[in-house]
Amino acid sequence: MTDPKSPDDLRAAAGNAAVPAAASPPVVPPQGAVETRSQWSDVWRQFRSHRGAMVALVLFVAIILFVSVGPLIWTIDPTYVDIRARNSGFSAAHPLGTDQLGRDLLARLMAGGQVSIAVGLTAMIIAIFLGSLIGVMSGYFRRLDAPLMRLTELFLALPLLPLLLLMVTLFREPLSQTFGPALGIFFLIVTAIGATSWMQAARIVRGEVLGLKEREFILAARSIGTPSHRMITRHILPNVLSPIMVAATLGIATAIITESALSFLGLGFPPDFPTWGRLLFDAVDQMVLYPWRVIFPGLLISLTVLCVNYIGDGLRDAMDPRIRGR
Repeated sequence: MTDPKSPDDLRAAAGNAAVPAAASPPVVPPQGAVETRSQWSDVWRQFRSHRGAMVALVLFVAIILFVSVGPLIWTIDPTYVDIRARNSGFSAAHPLGTDQLGRDLLARLMAGGQVSIAVGLTAMIIAIFLGSLIGVMSGYFRRLDAPLMRLTELFLALPLLPLLLLMVTLFREPLSQTFGPALGIFFLIVTAIGATSWMQAARIVRGEVLGLKEREFILAARSIGTPSHRMITRHILPNVLSPIMVAATLGIATAIITESALSFLGLGFPPDFPTWGRLLFDAVDQMVLYPWRVIFPGLLISLTVLCVNYIGDGLRDAMDPRIRGR
């Protein structure tokens, strides 16, 4: 018989034995650690794939910089009259020439762009606010649908330009005497354009709200007693934001064209308050002798409207979930 080993011998043998290395456990990512993208990143990714919209965005930003930063570089007063330099051509002192009173056309184009774009943005805000309000009320409340849509159809049936001419003619003098010539006309034109341009936005928003009313989350919120004002602000408006933004971009173009038409007809801003439409009105009598006076403001109006329309098309495609999901 062999002698039993002592506890010290057993511990020594265990220390000399080869111990296998412990295998490291595999790294398993958590179940929720999946790369996610926000909705706005998907919208921007889809928008970037629209080449026309990207080119239009770059040109529109360039126009904004031209009218906003340009006056800080080209510091000539757009209202300064120099009779000795009137009707001059392209030169170092006046790169785009002067008008019949010797005012620098480059400075007037910059100043006119500020006014025209400001009118377009402000009128668009008014139109989108009215259109969204009427569209949501008409689509959500059944009892308001018929009267509000009849009101919308009434405004759609009215001729826009004659109605604007009538409003400007009636309220031009009272507002000019109250707020001053420039501010009064600005307030009048912006209010008139915004108050007559909300109908398309209202119909678009109404159609979206009618579709949202039958969605499951709306029915669930209604079943637990959510009040109407909370339903509209928390559930309806966030889901109709995409068509509102598209309508807003197109509304800017419409407002710029309408303001240019009013100024071209001589019912816009006063002569010492330049806009692109006013520059066209001042140059039309001498268009044959000095065609560049018409070409430059007309080109800026056309480029701005074209860029805004292309940006609106890009936003419409980018915010469509059926296209964005491809």
